[in-house]
Amino acid sequence: MMRNALLFTLWFMLTTHHASAASKGVSASLKAKWTMTPFLLETSEFVAEDGNEKFWQFVDTVKELTVYKNGESVRSYYNLILKKAGQFLTHLQVNLLRFALSLRTYSPAVAASQQIASDEDTPASCPAFVSVHGQLGCSTKDLKKLLKGALDRPKPFLYKTDHRYPGRNVSDVPVVVLYAEIGTRKFSAFHTLLSERAEAGSLIYVLRHFVEDPQPHKVLLSGYAVELAIKSTEYRAVDDTQVKDSKAGTNRDEEDVDEVQGFLFGTLKKSHPELQGGLGELRKHLVESSDDMAPLKVWELQDLSFQAAAKILSVPKFDALKLMRDLSQDFPSKARSLTRVTIKPEMRKEIEENQKRLSETLGLHPGDAALFINGQNIDLDTHTPFSILDMLRGEARVLEGLHNLGVTGEHQGKMLRLPVGVVEDSYALDIRHPAIMWLNDIESDPMYRGWPSGVQELLRSTFPGVIRQIRRNFFNLVLFLDPAHQQTVELVKLSELFYKHMIPLRIGFIFVVNTEEEVDGFTDVGVAFYRLLSYIAEEYDLAQALTSVVSMYSKIRVGESLSVDTITAFLKRKFPKANAGRILGLDSEYDERRQAGPRFYQESGLGALPVALFNGVPLDPGEMDPEELETLLLQRIMDATNVFQRAAFMGQLTEASDVEDYLMEQPHVVLRINPLVLSTERRYLDFTASPVADDWEDSTMFSYLDSRDRTAVVAKRMKYFTKNDEDGMSGVTTWIVGDLETEAGQRLLAGALKHVRKSPGVRVGVIDNPGSSRSGLEDTRVYRALWSALLTQKNKVALEFTQTLLKGATQDLLKGGAKMKDLLLQGMDADAFEKRFNTMEGGFLRSLQLFCRDVLKLGAGQRAVVANGRILGPLGDQEEFTLEDFQLLEKMTWSSSTEKVKARVKHMGMKGKQASELIMKVDALLSGAPKGETRKDVPFPKDVHSVLHLSPRDGEVVFEAVAVVDPLSREAQKLSSLLMVSPGRAEGGDECRG
Repeated sequence: MMRNALLFTLWFMLTTHHASAASKGVSASLKAKWTMTPFLLETSEFVAEDGNEKFWQFVDTVKELTVYKNGESVRSYYNLILKKAGQFLTHLQVNLLRFALSLRTYSPAVAASQQIASDEDTPASCPAFVSVHGQLGCSTKDLKKLLKGALDRPKPFLYKTDHRYPGRNVSDVPVVVLYAEIGTRKFSAFHTLLSERAEAGSLIYVLRHFVEDPQPHKVLLSGYAVELAIKSTEYRAVDDTQVKDSKAGTNRDEEDVDEVQGFLFGTLKKSHPELQGGLGELRKHLVESSDDMAPLKVWELQDLSFQAAAKILSVPKFDALKLMRDLSQDFPSKARSLTRVTIKPEMRKEIEENQKRLSETLGLHPGDAALFINGQNIDLDTHTPFSILDMLRGEARVLEGLHNLGVTGEHQGKMLRLPVGVVEDSYALDIRHPAIMWLNDIESDPMYRGWPSGVQELLRSTFPGVIRQIRRNFFNLVLFLDPAHQQTVELVKLSELFYKHMIPLRIGFIFVVNTEEEVDGFTDVGVAFYRLLSYIAEEYDLAQALTSVVSMYSKIRVGESLSVDTITAFLKRKFPKANAGRILGLDSEYDERRQAGPRFYQESGLGALPVALFNGVPLDPGEMDPEELETLLLQRIMDATNVFQRAAFMGQLTEASDVEDYLMEQPHVVLRINPLVLSTERRYLDFTASPVADDWEDSTMFSYLDSRDRTAVVAKRMKYFTKNDEDGMSGVTTWIVGDLETEAGQRLLAGALKHVRKSPGVRVGVIDNPGSSRSGLEDTRVYRALWSALLTQKNKVALEFTQTLLKGATQDLLKGGAKMKDLLLQGMDADAFEKRFNTMEGGFLRSLQLFCRDVLKLGAGQRAVVANGRILGPLGDQEEFTLEDFQLLEKMTWSSSTEKVKARVKHMGMKGKQASELIMKVDALLSGAPKGETRKDVPFPKDVHSVLHLSPRDGEVVFEAVAVVDPLSREAQKLSSLLMVSPGRAEGGDECRG
């Protein structure tokens, strides 16, 4: 297995110290309130963080491991646990496990389970027991009796930290909670029985840690320390220009002290004048090693940090961190010896130049400390060893994933620093649509002519809370309304209020009415309303039409709805010469664009009416209360003003800018609102595994693979529909999952294939997830046909054939008994297709079923879409994923991550299918990783005399750590200890380079 280490660069930034103090030996320890927890249980919790599946695999491996505990030493048993964990962890993860065990990071999790067990009425002399809906049993023989009538009792409360066995996804069965210590024979007996029952679907098996006889002593906690600092006791003013004289005086003072640790040096020098030099060196050594530390002068402290750095850099690099730890953590006793270290001028000059550069680029001033791990800044004041461990685990997954995918060396660091997976909190709908009827236009209406139009007016000072009246369409409100809806009355009245009071808000309407071709306006209030609106707009203008219907709504009382009688009465009163039958009837001449608004509403993907958009951003349903909406909109206007002010100040919004275009060209603006696509909660597949067996024809062998291996096999075997025969680089890879023998599954795939024709940057693979009603190979004709086409035909022909196959007319022919060979298109290789179609076995189809069930977590027949590893689903029975949704999904995937990943893959020199595969896998890895701070490159202008490099062997998976520190500072006390026990140094595998 590949060795792993830490790439570590230590950069000294120095300050001057002005203190001295006596050293005293200090020993500190901190004990927890709970008793010792077994390392095996803590290790299981560590493994569990890599997935529930891996946890249970580890449990199966160590279910009787404690039999070795008595016959081995503590260290041997500890090493045995690490060896067993190493079967499921990489070498780097094992090093992280050592770090976690040294910190006792997972001891609280084990202790919490122990506490939960103590709250049960634990049977006496019972090393393991089960709880079945409140009733307890100590033996496997008790289980049958406990399960009887269990569903009549309340189900137990399950915690987030509980370990549930990955059996069948059932809910109407008893829940059995096992309290036991992993590795004991009693646990093994219970586990074997319960796991078999859980796999059969007869119960839900939950495991909680329980140690019958815990060790009496408490857990010693790590990650805490006592700080030793130097204290200034000298307050006299000192002339720094008289350094030499002062030093000479100090030396004379020291020499006047005749007795040092029992030696009378005055007498010795008189007796042995020939040993003057040696006696002086002996005396110097005794003074420096004495516990009684002599006070230091101010001038002696001025260069101590430089002198400490020089001393650290002078020792072998393997010992440098240890020396920095000794100097920083025991500074008072080491201070005297540091004053005699000579500082090279080139080192001082280099440090000062580096300080200047770091101050300019990162804001690090002399004396500041910083730690960067893979470019992420670790705040030493807020981070602890425990939070750093969490961060390292996340980083390790990404680093090892990139390494497994073949991204190494320089490309790995650049790929890691890509700003991918940034998800917006809110999205806006593009409101540049002709179906919107605008009540007003701030920029062109005469009523706003007196307002200034300059963008710079945004920066003019005003009283707080004052809304600026500027003749620009900065603020836009679009209302999607059903004219007959009761709430529409109040919303239209609110719009009229804003309009009459000349609030700088452009107001638009989309009226969603009946879209049937022949509708009588005298029976459908929505259609009557639209025809009245169209009549006024055509005979006069749209502005008068909207103001007229707004005034019509103003006459309706609160709590009432618009009716046909109200419309006809208004028409007769306002336009007495108009023919109501010609306007509202079946043969109305004012019905031309009635479908435009409802079509835009349907294409937008917005929720239930009424809906309001402020600058394109949908308001939540809870914000649509007319009584609260006025205040909310005014607050939104104030908030948006701050955004526009910033844009104007930065020059992003100028006098020549079209404000509407500026708003709608922001990255969070989309053409469709689909909560499933735009959701911030995202789940990704892991493509980083390299399984030993990659054949899916043997479904039994496939069933033994874990989720990562199954995903890797499916990705390797998948075939794709692309637009052109030239298999170019595709940025977005989409998998369509569903029952392709049903209309819903066929519609989903048909939409995806339409999208392929429109977008050359997309490729589509298909996974069949048959429903429970399908049983034999004959029930998979559609999937076998498209799979045969993918294997035997060119891309263009396979795409055309599959689209034809999915049409309703073709499906009717198949249901009528037509043969698949009769449906082949001209230009297809019929012989190759028929041979593949007729000889195709069903092993890989069963493997795909297992993949859908166990990896994608889909039920039989459920549909889903997977885009670059992101799982969207399962889709509801009535939920449609249309062509517009695929276009939105491509846009969001491309803009958030794929564009950057594809550019980096191009730099690697990869092309074609290999590049498309790598883009999909890297995108899933980086987008699914935890999001931290923006990664930074720490500049190294000069690193010859003041930088310590500790680098790994070539080919290792490494963390890149850069520490900038004053070696005598409080931060150095933390960093030195932390870096010495870092996972990369656990095996002592660091090499040094200058």
